[in-house]
Amino acid sequence: MPLPLVWLGAAAVSALAVKELADDRKKQQQSRRRYPRAQSLADIGRHDSPIAIYPTDMFKTEQMVEPKVGSIVCCGIGGLLDHSGIWIGENTIVELNGEGLIKPISVERFTKERSGKHIFVACDSLAKPLASEQAAQRAISQIYQYRDYHLIENNCHQFIWQCFQPNDARITTFKSLNIKLAQLFNRVIYWDLYKTTS
Repeated sequence: MPLPLVWLGAAAVSALAVKELADDRKKQQQSRRRYPRAQSLADIGRHDSPIAIYPTDMFKTEQMVEPKVGSIVCCGIGGLLDHSGIWIGENTIVELNGEGLIKPISVERFTKERSGKHIFVACDSLAKPLASEQAAQRAISQIYQYRDYHLIENNCHQFIWQCFQPNDARITTFKSLNIKLAQLFNRVIYWDLYKTTS
C-alpha cells in the first residue's frame, strides 16, 4: 500500500513543477510588455542569459509575430534540438537541410517531418523581429548550393550566422547562435510564435 502513495506524491510534485514552470512563463510574457523600450543586453545582469524565452512547443509563448524579411525562424527537432532558417517573405524560408542543400521551403514544409509543430521568430522584448535584409539576400544568393553538412561543425545555425556575419568565427549550437545574435542586435532575445498573415 505505501508504494501507490509514493507514486501519488511524485505525481503531485511533478504536476506542481509543471504548473510552476507554466506560471513562470506567463509572468515572463506579462512582464515583457512593461518595458518602455526594447530591452538591451545592458539591461540584464552580467550572469543572466541574453535569451529570455527559448522556443518550445511544450510551454509556447502566447505572443504571435509576423516575421520580416531577414528574420531568424526555428522549429524543434526530436524534442532536444532546434532547426533554424531565414525568412525571405511570401511564406518562404531558406534553410540548410541535413543533406547539405541550401533551399527555399514553405512554412508547412519547414515543420514537416520534424517534431516541432510550431515556428518561432527571434524578437526583442517589444515583439519586434530581429532581422536583416542583407542576411536574407545572402541566404537567397546561396539557394541550391551544397555545403559539407555536419551536425555539429557545419549545421543550419552556422549557415544562419554566416548569412549575418560572413567572416566571423564558426558556431556550433543553437545557444551560441542566440548569444551571437543577441550581441549583434544588442537585444535580449524572445522566441515568439510565428503569426500567419492569412
